Amino acid sequence: MLFRNQKGGSQAVSVRGGDSRAALTAEFRPMLMRYFSRRLSERGEVEDLVHDVLTRLLGSGQIGALQNERSYIFQTAHRVLIDWLRKRDTHHVRDHESFDPELHTIEDFAADRVLAGRDELERATAILEELPERTRAIFLLRRLEGLRYAEIAKRLGVSVSTVEKQMCFALKHLIEGMNRP
Repeated sequence: MLFRNQKGGSQAVSVRGGDSRAALTAEFRPMLMRYFSRRLSERGEVEDLVHDVLTRLLGSGQIGALQNERSYIFQTAHRVLIDWLRKRDTHHVRDHESFDPELHTIEDFAADRVLAGRDELERATAILEELPERTRAIFLLRRLEGLRYAEIAKRLGVSVSTVEKQMCFALKHLIEGMNRP
């Protein structure tokens, strides 16, 4: 197979030989880097995508038998890009946050802290048990199930205004109860 060098000349390279990856990389890496750089804003991914293209080309074993290897290489690059974009969208990569030790401190799960948390939860549960049944249901539907006031009103057969007032009453009762000695 003939590979064109940077100065426009050609040199014969055996793709079956041990230097096939080096020959492919030397010939097509700069073009693939430009191809991906023009299409992506994530500069850190460009090198990985170029590597994926070269790996696919060598894995296919067809590159030596092609008449127009350049076209085949860019078709492969296009498929690699489509696969990467699809994966990024389905895995919600943009929504992920990198680990930063300063922002993500490790919580202290010492026995005394766990016990104090359980005590607070039991206390809050007891305070909520003091509420009238409908008020408690409204509070739980909103805070635990995340329903909107309109959904709660429809489910319980009351007005939205009633739900708002009962929610305020439940919150006030909970705050006062937690502040009691």
